[in-house]
Amino acid sequence: MNRTRLLTTMAIFVAIGTIGAQLLWFPAGIAKAYPVQHAVNVMAAVTLGPGPAVAVAFMIGLLRNLLGLGTLLAFPGGMIGAFLAGVLYQRFRKNGVAVLGEAVGTGVIGSLSAVPFAILLMGSSVGAFAFLPSFLISSISGGLIGWFILSRVGQGKLIQPSKGGL
Repeated sequence: MNRTRLLTTMAIFVAIGTIGAQLLWFPAGIAKAYPVQHAVNVMAAVTLGPGPAVAVAFMIGLLRNLLGLGTLLAFPGGMIGAFLAGVLYQRFRKNGVAVLGEAVGTGVIGSLSAVPFAILLMGSSVGAFAFLPSFLISSISGGLIGWFILSRVGQGKLIQPSKGGL
């Protein structure tokens, strides 16, 4: 994929993730679930690879925070989930494994890494496992949406999966 096409695809994913987060969300425990973010993470991980997927997750989190539409918790969960989804997809070449990477990366590792974020940057004193159910619900539901979209789009050969790289 040439650089212009890569940046354009990344920009489209950022736009979908930023706008979609405000259109589709639901309360899940102590946080809100934003499944569009996780669907974009899975789709970016499969089509672009782990590096660009992390950049997309970072930009979505940054834009949502700059626009006052999100919290700082979008950074650790989204970026870790996108990275793990991309790495696992590159290793196993299965969309379902990318969903698993998103769920483990965001739902488990991201939720645990959100605790210091919440304490230091947001002034919240939640317990270590307070974010786990919310992050898991959000990442699993979004990952399944991403898997569904990839499976439908992949049947028409409209997109090409990542072959490696970043």
